[in-house]
Amino acid sequence: MSKNLILVSCVVSLALAIGTPASAAKPLKVFILVGQSNMQGHAAVRTFKHLEMDPESRLLLQSMVDDEGNPKAVENVWITSIGNDGTEKEQHGQLIAGFGAAGREPKIGPELTFGIKMQEALHEPILLIKTAWGGKSLNTDFRSPSAGPYEFNENQLQNFEKQGKDVDAEKATKQEAVGRYYRLMLAHVRHVLQDIKRVCPDYDPDAGYELAGFVWFQGWNDMVDRGTYPERGNPGGYDQYSDALAHFIRDVRNELDAPKMPFVIGVMGAGGPVEKYGPSQRRYAAIHSGFRNAMAAPADLPEFRGNVMVVLTEESWDDQLGELSQRWGQVNAKRRQLQQDESLTPDERKQALDEFTAELYTPEELTILEVGKSNAEYHYLGSGKIMANIGKAFAEAFSP
Repeated sequence: MSKNLILVSCVVSLALAIGTPASAAKPLKVFILVGQSNMQGHAAVRTFKHLEMDPESRLLLQSMVDDEGNPKAVENVWITSIGNDGTEKEQHGQLIAGFGAAGREPKIGPELTFGIKMQEALHEPILLIKTAWGGKSLNTDFRSPSAGPYEFNENQLQNFEKQGKDVDAEKATKQEAVGRYYRLMLAHVRHVLQDIKRVCPDYDPDAGYELAGFVWFQGWNDMVDRGTYPERGNPGGYDQYSDALAHFIRDVRNELDAPKMPFVIGVMGAGGPVEKYGPSQRRYAAIHSGFRNAMAAPADLPEFRGNVMVVLTEESWDDQLGELSQRWGQVNAKRRQLQQDESLTPDERKQALDEFTAELYTPEELTILEVGKSNAEYHYLGSGKIMANIGKAFAEAFSP
C-alpha cells in the first residue's frame, strides 16, 4: 500500500472516530422574553378547555397537554423566569404550563407555545430567559441609557406646582426609578448566561450558546400615561415611545454584544383590531391605534430592517370571546338596577337576573364565556386560546 493511501485511510478513520463538523453539537439557542403583565401572562390553565372547542386550536392544544388533558413538559426546552410575582425571585425548570403570573391558579404567558413552536422549528435544545413585571413602562422603568434621562414636560411641572408638590423631589424620585427594570432584566440575563448548566442541565459548554432572539411584549402603562404623552390620540402623540424603543433595541444588543440579534416587537392588541371595535370601545380607538402604530414604528428604521420584526397580537384576539365578554356589561348593569329595587327579595333579584341572562346568551355562549375567560380585557381576557396563539405568532416571526 502506498504512503499516500495509508495517509488517506488514517484521515478517514480519524474523521469517523471524532465525528465530522456537520455532526458536532450546535450552540444552545437562547431566547430572551421581556415585558410587563401580558408577558408575565394571565391566562389561567383552566381556560385550555376553550382550545378544545375550536377545531383550528385543537392541534395546538395537543402540543400543550398530554392524553389526559394535563399540562406536559416540552422536551429540550428550559426556562428561567423572574418577575412573575412582582419580585426578582427566580422560577426555573423544563418548560411547562405554569410559568405565567403568580396568583391563585396556574397561568401561562406567551412563553409556553413560543417554546413549543421554536422547538418544532429548530429541533434543538432551547433556553428561554423571561423577565417580566406588571405595571412597568418603557418611558421610565425599562428606559435604556441612550434614551437619556426622563424629562418632565411643562404640563407635568405645572401640575406639580398646582398640587403643591416639591418639584425637585418629584424629579429625584423619577430619576431613581428610571431604568431600574432595564438593569434588572440585564442582570438576570447575565446571571443565567454565566452558569447555564444551573438552569439547563443538558447544556454543553463546548458547544456554547447563541442569543437567537429577543421578544418585547409591553405597552399598557405607556399607552394610558397621559402625563408623559399629553398628545396621545393625536398623530405623533406617542412618538416618544417609538424613539425610546429604538434606543432600547440598540442598547440591549450592545450590552449583550449581539448587534444583529433578531428582535420581535409584540404590538399591543388587547381588544382586537381597532376597526372592529364596538360602541363601548370606540371612544379610545384613536389612542389604541396611535399607540400600536408607535410600537411598530422602529421596525421601519433602515438600521432595523430585516432583523426587527413586528407581530400584531390583535390578530390572535378571539372575536367571539371578546364580544361575549363585552355583552356581559349588560348583565352587570341589570344587576346594579335590581340591587336598587328595594321591593325585591334577594331570591327575586337572582331569579330576575338569571332570566335576563338567559335572554341575552344561549347556553353554549355562556359555556364559552365561562370556560374561555379568566381575566380582564387588558390581559387578553385571561384566555389560554388567545395567549397560546400569541406565543405561536412570536415563534413564527423567527422561523425561516
